[in-house]
Amino acid sequence: MGERRALPQRRQAETFEIEFGGLERRYAVTLGFYGDGALGEVFISGGKSGQTVEAIARDGAVLLSLALQYGASLDNIASAITRDDRGGPSSVIGAVIDRLARGGDQ
Repeated sequence: MGERRALPQRRQAETFEIEFGGLERRYAVTLGFYGDGALGEVFISGGKSGQTVEAIARDGAVLLSLALQYGASLDNIASAITRDDRGGPSSVIGAVIDRLARGGDQ
């Protein structure tokens, strides 16, 4: 395993919303960046606090952040997520990864 790249205490951040799961369910996605502009952390929130899907989204964002900090590429992560029969992401964390891998909102 590689070395973890620490994020600076103060860093640029960006927030956007993503829709996933029908019924116009929206999730807020906040990105944290290194000084060189590289993505280093992801936070996802949405739904009602205490819901399982909310916990899964938060935990997935933590794992994605750690993978990025240890040097994993978004393209590799995007190629590994679970997809539906149309090739779309099967979860909100997958939808966020796809959007980031496409270069949207970065």
